[in-house]
Amino acid sequence: MIFKDIIRRVACEYGLTLTDGQVEDFNTYFELLVEWNEKVNLTAITAPQDVAVKHMIDSLSCYEPSIFKKGARIIDVGTGAGFPGLPLKIFRPDLKLTLFDSLNKRILFLQAVANALGIMDINFVHSRAEDGGKNKQLREQYDIAVSRAVARLNVLCEWCLPFVAVGGFFIALKGSQYSLEVDEARGALELLGGEIVKVENVKLPGLDDVRAVIYIKKVRKTPLSYPRRPGMAEKNPL
Repeated sequence: MIFKDIIRRVACEYGLTLTDGQVEDFNTYFELLVEWNEKVNLTAITAPQDVAVKHMIDSLSCYEPSIFKKGARIIDVGTGAGFPGLPLKIFRPDLKLTLFDSLNKRILFLQAVANALGIMDINFVHSRAEDGGKNKQLREQYDIAVSRAVARLNVLCEWCLPFVAVGGFFIALKGSQYSLEVDEARGALELLGGEIVKVENVKLPGLDDVRAVIYIKKVRKTPLSYPRRPGMAEKNPL
């Protein structure tokens, strides 16, 4: 079965309807991912069914219409091969997306995908999260920060919440240890100005593994001393 048929089917199984144009865009994204993956380490997942479910649909699992308002400014921190930010942009073209990653090779791949899809209104930032969070042009400038499979939640909070404006959301896509990570992150959330408003369990088509999306609202400004210098969040989590 070709990728276009697979992505249309699994999206339908998950309860999402894709237009023909979106199916074409996801197919182009898939083809470039497989092609570039031969020279740049982007993902260990390359089988069409797995990419469709574990990357594309998993990325869309965080989509909550009441949070993703029209024209919302979104930053994907540690985007890697573009997940979840790029699938969200394909699904909702009106979103103002910034793809943020510390490895320039991945940024070059993402620029190639955006060019192939004809998407002109994406910002690309090559930087470490600790530096980006101190940048006045980025700090507290976004309605939503998203991050997937980057670090434990207490670390992610320090990296991501500084980007979010008060009243906005940090959305973390997590795996089977999400409940433990939520407990670990309570102190960090209190310190950084975040408050968990919802934890949504995720069941992807054809998979029995445990996944969840954690929605964190930014209720207060993050103290200017955060994020700390590179490496500190991982060595000494809040």
